[in-house]
Amino acid sequence: MYQYYNPNKLQSRVGDCSIRALSKALNVDWEKAYALAVVSGFRLGDVISSDNVWGSVLRMRGFRKEILPDFCKDCYTIRDFCEDHPSGTYVIGTGTHVVTAIDGTYYDTWDSGGETPIYYWTR
Repeated sequence: MYQYYNPNKLQSRVGDCSIRALSKALNVDWEKAYALAVVSGFRLGDVISSDNVWGSVLRMRGFRKEILPDFCKDCYTIRDFCEDHPSGTYVIGTGTHVVTAIDGTYYDTWDSGGETPIYYWTR
């Protein structure tokens, strides 16, 4: 269910989760994902790691945002989300982290499966 993924050529593991998530979800390299976020950030007057900026990159590519119900904030995890969504592409936000899941597998530089998802993007 977890697959290591780090398209950053310098293998940075901190601070670029939104870029890594965009890269995987859009099937582009890290540099292209970064450039898309920079353009969006410039247009919106915000930093590239803000939900607003990377969310707009996804929205412009046909993704829509869904909020998860607040039925069990402490017990529903990214792992659970992947089990409940075994097919499709999802960019999952926790409020402090972003990760992409494709067909029930989540891709990250660390096993973030225990994190609590708040919302997700899908198309």
